[in-house]
Amino acid sequence: MKYKLIIDISAEEEIIAVVHAPSSLTQQIEDLICSYSGVECIMGYRDDEMRKLAFGEIECITILDRKVIAIDTCGNHYRIQDRLRDLESFLPSYFIRINKSTLANEHRIARFDAVFSGGVDAVFQCGYREYVSRRCFAEIRRRYEGA
Repeated sequence: MKYKLIIDISAEEEIIAVVHAPSSLTQQIEDLICSYSGVECIMGYRDDEMRKLAFGEIECITILDRKVIAIDTCGNHYRIQDRLRDLESFLPSYFIRINKSTLANEHRIARFDAVFSGGVDAVFQCGYREYVSRRCFAEIRRRYEGA
């Protein structure tokens, strides 16, 4: 397989892939290209602080006390002004829904733990825990088994 990247600020951006047959790699490339919106961060607010949060440093985005909150890699909580469904439309494809009110960065999930009640929790690298709904967990399992 050959790979070629040409960076030319005067040219129109174009991505062309020539393959013999579709595969999981071509699907991942297509998903990555289609999910890229040009936005790589969102604004987060905490007390009197306003900060750009890069997508890679966000563990998850959830709703707490009827506010949209982003939790970063240090466990800090930042209020986000966008709605969860609006965020879902431009976040990268590695943000997955784990329940009705949470989008998780799948690269930052350390593990899934079974809980006594029969459910499953996602444990993030910063230590934050969030429950995973049964419907979403089934989709996550299909996603991982297909990879």
